[in-house]
Amino acid sequence: MLKGFTITPPIVGRISIGRVVERNGKRLPEKDDQFTLTTQVQNHDGWILHPAHEALLKQSQATKLRTIPVMLPFNDPDLNLRAEYVQFNRETGRPVAISDGLTCQRRTGTDMETITCAASPDCCRHQSDTKPYGRLYVKIGEEDDIGVFIFRTTSYNSIRTLAARLRYYAAASGGLLATMPLELKLRGKSTTQSYRTPIFYVDLVIRDGMTLPDAIQEARRADAERQAQGFDQAALDEAARLGFGNGSFEETDEDLPAVAEEFFPEESGKVSPHEADLTQPQPRSLAAKLAAKAAVAA
Repeated sequence: MLKGFTITPPIVGRISIGRVVERNGKRLPEKDDQFTLTTQVQNHDGWILHPAHEALLKQSQATKLRTIPVMLPFNDPDLNLRAEYVQFNRETGRPVAISDGLTCQRRTGTDMETITCAASPDCCRHQSDTKPYGRLYVKIGEEDDIGVFIFRTTSYNSIRTLAARLRYYAAASGGLLATMPLELKLRGKSTTQSYRTPIFYVDLVIRDGMTLPDAIQEARRADAERQAQGFDQAALDEAARLGFGNGSFEETDEDLPAVAEEFFPEESGKVSPHEADLTQPQPRSLAAKLAAKAAVAA
């Protein structure tokens, strides 16, 4: 295995809750109230829809995709959801530093250095460029045994909710996340920072029509069936763990332009659709609040 080269699960599609649109010659992020499943191919109009998107819409008989039935590729919560504090270069989208909240690996001109870091971006001297950054890997459908869809986010709400669900379900099921029938669910909330307008984040719940005990029973049945067929989930988890640990940064150079466009819309002055809940605290004066609100409305 090539050292320094992070081996991630094979990605066959993307999941987003926003899109990038072109206005006045600029590509700008736009929030959305539904999931969008795309391929990894872009054209002039943006990301090309994945066939699974229309199939799920037809299956749910809905006009908007707000739930997605999924399975997880791994039993270990930390393999399904990769989350760190990351400092990005705002122009290229390239991660220059990555931290677990205790230690930070930072790119220098010619090397990588490991330093002790602040416990959160709020205490970091690179605060404006540092975000929590999560990648959730899920399986959709049965067409690909190993391939996954990826959901990237810098939303505190999504990362915190997904991390909690994964750990709780792992504990409740005896570590059988990979065989639990689950679904991604889009939820909304409003905060003072969002001016009481809805912001959306992603949750992971038991599939509709099932209770937690039902899901645990199904997970045990499916796990026993897999073992009888010779499927070694523990070995798969270990292979993924070694692959993730083989390098420091998981995004490839090919992914970086899309990351920069999706999460760092600097020229537009707008907030990325995935980080609508990460806006800075609003100024205290009424005049400043009204001016900021007018700017957002415009």
